[in-house]
Amino acid sequence: MSIKKTSLYATATIAVLAVTLTACGGSGSGGSASGGTAGKDATVNVGSLYEPQNLDNTAGGGQGVTEALNGNVYEGLFKLTDDGKVEKLLATDYKVSGDGLTYTFTLRDGVKFHSGKALTSEDVKYSLEKVIADDSQSARKNNLQVIKDIATPDARTVKVTLSTKSISFVYNLSYVWIINSQAKNLKTTEDGTGPYQLGKWTRGSALSLDRFPGYWGKAATNKKAVFHYYKDATALNNALLTGAVDVVTSEQSPDALDQFKSNQNYKVNDGDSTTKLLLAFNDKAKPFTDVKVRQAVSAAIDAKKLLESVWGGYGKLIGSMVPPTDPWYEDLTKVNAYDPARAKKLLAEAGYAKGFSFTLDTPNYDPHPTAATFIKSELAKVGVNVKINTITPDEWYTKVYKNHDFSATLQEHVNDRDLVWYGNPDFYWGYDNKQVTQWVEQAEQASTTAEQTELLKKVNRRTAEDAASDWLYLYPQIVVASSKLSGYPLNGLNSQFYVYDIQKKG
Repeated sequence: MSIKKTSLYATATIAVLAVTLTACGGSGSGGSASGGTAGKDATVNVGSLYEPQNLDNTAGGGQGVTEALNGNVYEGLFKLTDDGKVEKLLATDYKVSGDGLTYTFTLRDGVKFHSGKALTSEDVKYSLEKVIADDSQSARKNNLQVIKDIATPDARTVKVTLSTKSISFVYNLSYVWIINSQAKNLKTTEDGTGPYQLGKWTRGSALSLDRFPGYWGKAATNKKAVFHYYKDATALNNALLTGAVDVVTSEQSPDALDQFKSNQNYKVNDGDSTTKLLLAFNDKAKPFTDVKVRQAVSAAIDAKKLLESVWGGYGKLIGSMVPPTDPWYEDLTKVNAYDPARAKKLLAEAGYAKGFSFTLDTPNYDPHPTAATFIKSELAKVGVNVKINTITPDEWYTKVYKNHDFSATLQEHVNDRDLVWYGNPDFYWGYDNKQVTQWVEQAEQASTTAEQTELLKKVNRRTAEDAASDWLYLYPQIVVASSKLSGYPLNGLNSQFYVYDIQKKG
């Protein structure tokens, strides 16, 4: 799971699971971007709210570590592009057995880690085992637990046997960083194969990446990329205006966009996001064990008004866990649409005509406190009393995600194709529908993508009808950049931000 967490936690939804269109950014004259010379010797300064918690994406590094290191420092056997396609990267070829259970991968020759060690099949084996280990916090740990055996017949061959068919196996491998099996202290250092190596990480301030001279592929178009971290959107926007940074990976202050839209020195890009803001119920804790209560709470909240208040004209309502970029998307906003009268009726039918009270565990970073206050006000109109309990991201992870000790919570889920988590009754929200679990399992064992898509559309509709959670809205992905920049990613799939194609004019 990837959940989105700001610099207060170094992020994860926003994790987000995290949670991409190979495109160019703005072009034109002017601009005030600073730091380094132009062209191949340029330094690209990236502004972000999402500092890593640590540098290990299997140890709770969060959205920040995905944003800075994925694809830039670490690479996988496969790559998820900015438009959501899966391409070969460290794997040059693979074959699947007739029963769909055995995958044989051929590794790219001539690849070296930043330490100088050559890539071998043992490193791939180590990296996969690291993801599925008991203490792993990888976004795709659960999906990859179908791995039964990993063999390494020779240095360039990896043979993976699954316990059951998995049509998403290659896609899920795009999440797995291939790491030097001999590397140590991966929370503070790195040893990947990407176009950059870690320069310096000054906690609370910046993380720099230097072009790796021994990279096996096309060299990064810039010499250095520096991620600068800010505690709030205002400070981040000021950094862009003063030239301290060249690009903001994800604009969080829509009210501030006019100053960039009206200035030819900047380009405002509205891309696609996979980040969903959820009011997640504990479906195993009363009163949320009752589907009518969950439906009532969902119908009592004017999500459109909330989205407008937080994002202005950006973002969208989706009515489910599935964003439009997923193959099984359907607009389900009408299923539990805003309807206070229906909410009151459902509460009465559930035996709560006079309402009830519950505690909403709320992460302490935006937009959660704002959303929590709005939800409290909306639910009061139908007789439901909300007590807001503000907690840190670390507290959220332990209390909510790990111990399932909550009634309802707010959280952002960043990954694409994460609907399947509703098929796991042990996931933190406790949704347990045996038909849904069966559909998810059948979808994963499907022989064709069409069959998989049809089954997951059923899952999408059923979870929406059951109000398994209340999917408040889908985040926009607003990238704001100096007009001197081009080649930056526009979308927000899984929070990755490839910097190696960014070009900076003088």
